[in-house]
Amino acid sequence: MRALGLLVLLTSFAACGADGEPVRPGINATIGVGSGGVHGATEVTASRGNWSFGLGLGG
Repeated sequence: MRALGLLVLLTSFAACGADGEPVRPGINATIGVGSGGVHGATEVTASRGNWSFGLGLGG
């Protein structure tokens, strides 16, 4: 969880655009309920120009 918080913090600093074109951060969270119980997943992405980097956690 600390790693996710650090990634979000660093992404928000990069998003200010002080060193060039700003990075667009994004987050996606999913919660599902099924016969196997409740599960969740989270994905954090950063986009700049034509490239995008994402990190997903869940199960």
